[in-house]
Amino acid sequence: MELTPERKAQIDSLSHYSLLSRWRFADVGDEWFQGETGRYWGERMAKLRDENPAQAVQNSKDLGF
Repeated sequence: MELTPERKAQIDSLSHYSLLSRWRFADVGDEWFQGETGRYWGERMAKLRDENPAQAVQNSKDLGF
């Protein structure tokens, strides 16, 4: 999926927990994880993870993984 300014803004507004939750529980083939948008989603999630690794671990545990 093409990464539009609107999609980028929506992704940027989400917390690491929200990004991770959707990433883990989305249906196979969810268009948000395809193409440019999917790549940006992963990059944003990794950036937030790297900024606060302890919170990223806690988010993962809170989601049940």
